[in-house]
Amino acid sequence: MATAHDIRTLTGEDELRAVWPLVSQLRPEFDEDRFVAQMHRQIAQGCRATVLYDAQGVPRAFACWRVMEMLAVGVHLYVDDLVTDQAARSRGHGKAMLDWLKAEARRLGCARLQLDSGTQRQHAHAFYMREGLRIEALHFGIALGD
Repeated sequence: MATAHDIRTLTGEDELRAVWPLVSQLRPEFDEDRFVAQMHRQIAQGCRATVLYDAQGVPRAFACWRVMEMLAVGVHLYVDDLVTDQAARSRGHGKAMLDWLKAEARRLGCARLQLDSGTQRQHAHAFYMREGLRIEALHFGIALGD
């Protein structure tokens, strides 16, 4: 389903605060102030916060992403976070955002687009596979410290 939308990259505090209700659907462990502070730190490190707004100007999809280079995959666009509004799922917002990210990756000279997704997010996995992404690796991690 095609919908009118506007995709913009955010930098300002007011813009980040305005998108917090959407991001909180993916990151409920954060509060608004912690989210804004962390996004400012990540933006200073080269991360980008991009939002898809619907025709009425409501934020419907959010992506936090960066360009990285790794021995295993070369230069690639890595998506830290991707969320679509639960109230507006299956309206093409997620696909439009992912298509934009793929095009931006190509424009920036990236060979690949990559992301990790929590094992509990089966609906997201089905969406990614419909959009041509494939499970290529297992991600391992361990908490350090307290």
